[in-house]
Amino acid sequence: MTDLDQPTMTDYSDSSATFGDRITAAREALGLSVAQLSRQLGVKPETINNWESDRSEPRANKLQMLAGVLNVSMAWLMTGEGEGIHLAGQPVEGVPEEVLSELRRIHAEQIRLADRLARVVRKISV
Repeated sequence: MTDLDQPTMTDYSDSSATFGDRITAAREALGLSVAQLSRQLGVKPETINNWESDRSEPRANKLQMLAGVLNVSMAWLMTGEGEGIHLAGQPVEGVPEEVLSELRRIHAEQIRLADRLARVVRKISV
């Protein structure tokens, strides 16, 4: 399955979300592709696809890394309770939406630059 095959989380709801739904929603909220997330975690894209489709779950060490990369709590990933994601269009108290949008754009660019840096480092490490 490719990134294009993954459903988007436009209709995401904490009350009906599965573990895989929460991973997908958090990944998309950060603007990460499956490939980008898999590189950051050191797993194959198929592994991420399996987690997101609830065919498998990460081991404890990867779950901790996953929560850190996605900037959510492990409890939220497992149960939907606790520190989770902010969905676009939902207000964050005291923070204008345009500021949140700019933060999302900066974060997405940061991820792209980190991926680019990793590719260049691999080239000189060979």
